[in-house]
Amino acid sequence: MTGSEEPPAFRLAYVPGVTPTKWVRIWNERLPDVPLTLVPVSAADAFGLLRDGGADAGFVRLPVDSEDLSAIPLYTETTVVVIPKDHLVTAVDEVSAEDLADEIVLHPLDDTLDWERPPGRPAFERPATTLDAVELVAAGVGLLVVPQSLARLHHRKDLTYRPVADAPASRVALSWPQDETTDLVEDFIGIVRGRTVNSSRGRRPAPAQPKAKRPETGGARRKPAAGKPSGNGSRSGSGGRSGSGGARGGKGGTRGKPRRRS
Repeated sequence: MTGSEEPPAFRLAYVPGVTPTKWVRIWNERLPDVPLTLVPVSAADAFGLLRDGGADAGFVRLPVDSEDLSAIPLYTETTVVVIPKDHLVTAVDEVSAEDLADEIVLHPLDDTLDWERPPGRPAFERPATTLDAVELVAAGVGLLVVPQSLARLHHRKDLTYRPVADAPASRVALSWPQDETTDLVEDFIGIVRGRTVNSSRGRRPAPAQPKAKRPETGGARRKPAAGKPSGNGSRSGSGGRSGSGGARGGKGGTRGKPRRRS
């Protein structure tokens, strides 16, 4: 490497709600010589960051423009409604969009759910961010429907959430520019897909271990075949003992003390 060349590095973007800790840990174990830098980005700005080269790959929310970006869907999140702890909705384990029809439901500008028509009654003004909307819920202004990871990210002691059964779900994916599928991107794809370090599709297989040598068997005894006597055993009728029956069979076969003549 010359003085003008920079050492390899990998930049990984991630949108709010995504926790890349597990994949980063595996990367550091497999490629300790290649530093990984995390780049937090809003859901709205994630695709522009990838296109502009601000990150090599990123965890984003679908849909992704497939014309210039590749994507691997990873998982689908549960959608929940964020409510004050003393709200009536806390009495149930799950709600529907229809259950929220009479409620003011906040719809922030950075909303990640693909609504055909948001539930509830709209607020007088749309909050700029999800965090702003959470603050309004805490103030009693309305409710907020978001992916569960965002409800956890902006958790407050005075708020809770319940699943919304029929709300659109948010899907998380790994995305990167199609024209920039580098070796390091391939390495990270392998980690995300769960490939082992010895996978045939990996670029950095573990060194092959030498096969253990078989012990030499030239001087070892062979086990006698079934029904054949061993070399050290005596054969029946050859003068040796062949069992309890052979010791008393025939004339002269009985051994004992000689009789004394009277």
